[in-house]
Amino acid sequence: MNAPLNAPHPQPARTGGKIMLVGLGPGSHDHLTARARAAIAEADTIIGYVTYIRLVADLLEGKEVIKKSMTEELDRAIESLERARQGKKVALISSGDAGVYGMAGPTFEVLFQAGWTPDSDIEVEIIPGASALNTCAALVGAPLTHDFCAISLSDLLTPWPTIARRLDAVAYADFVVALYNPKSGRRTRQIVEAQRLFLRHRRSDTPVAIVKSAYRPKQRIEFTTLQRMAEADIGMLTTVLIGNSNTFVRDGLMVTPRGYSNKYEVADGERATREGEQAGRSLSTGLNGWLQTIRASGLDAAQLAVDYRLPQDYIEGLLAGTDIDLVPAAICDTQETAA
Repeated sequence: MNAPLNAPHPQPARTGGKIMLVGLGPGSHDHLTARARAAIAEADTIIGYVTYIRLVADLLEGKEVIKKSMTEELDRAIESLERARQGKKVALISSGDAGVYGMAGPTFEVLFQAGWTPDSDIEVEIIPGASALNTCAALVGAPLTHDFCAISLSDLLTPWPTIARRLDAVAYADFVVALYNPKSGRRTRQIVEAQRLFLRHRRSDTPVAIVKSAYRPKQRIEFTTLQRMAEADIGMLTTVLIGNSNTFVRDGLMVTPRGYSNKYEVADGERATREGEQAGRSLSTGLNGWLQTIRASGLDAAQLAVDYRLPQDYIEGLLAGTDIDLVPAAICDTQETAA
């Protein structure tokens, strides 16, 4: 009898060790997941940046502990692989989430270069944890309840022009933004340049939250504005949350509205749908309504592109009623050359 299509595939027996990429969350034991705690208990060897080791020091009794410096990420990954080849279970720890500016990426790079595959003798498990973006947001209110993104200001591995283009794009697009690695002893100008780029597109009174050492003994929270952001006490243990055009601070809480007030009125605990709207339906200014608006406006594509801050060729395609080409020209050119 054939097995059902949705039956799990049998896993090959493994004879090697195991690498567990453990996200510790913000650092307090209250926010350490049960699986992360179990992985640390299961491990023979703990490898990590010295500050992260310190966060879970009381859980490491009887373990082999290998401490590495801030810039030794690849060394941590290589050390983990060597221990796993010896048949050991290794917990390679990161603060936050191992896959968000953490050790998951460098470890897989090292593994793939060594010829590792998911079917190899060495098992790899990623154990997620709350990233600084989530934990800092929880401390200051609800700033991430609409579209948001994260950008690292560290230019040690990423060229500054690349970072600057990303900052300019998300500032223009009105994302809520979390800035990781905003400042260090040697990198002091990057936060100033980020502020300069954001001020090109955002109001100077845009709310900003500065969170240092979230859920750790030296936790510090400061609310400020985009205009004064660079004056705040910012370091490597700080995450900077920049609001969008609708974000506000009230009673010590930073909130980014989702847009419900455009559709509903709430009074005395009762919800009422605004005139012209329908409960459970998209706002009347949704995509189809907007298409009707621009096609009936009588304006040309150039003016509409300026009004809506959108590419002119995109507007031209909409006015013409044709589907836009979803394949970038550069990719098409490459495919034609290859053909």
